[in-house]
Amino acid sequence: MYALFSTIDLALQTYTCILIANAIFSWLCAFNIINQHNQAIRIISIFLYQTTEPVLRSVRRVLPNLGAIDISPIVLFLIIYFIQIFMWRTIYPMVS
Repeated sequence: MYALFSTIDLALQTYTCILIANAIFSWLCAFNIINQHNQAIRIISIFLYQTTEPVLRSVRRVLPNLGAIDISPIVLFLIIYFIQIFMWRTIYPMVS
């Protein structure tokens, strides 16, 4: 059972890293620090968008419209943190 919970935790941590990379990448693109016409940058951009946007879109549907401020990544970080804490402190002690 420990292996299953560790694998789920690793997947959640990996997705958190991808969310952070997406946020940093979007800032770099917004401030024209990186060249968006570069093929490697375009591939990274597509990967980050396709892995994060479906989940962020579902979070945005629930949140109120705040105009130009997008707090969906922050809410998603909190949801992932809650899942991790709930999994390790509530579910795992009951099944082990």
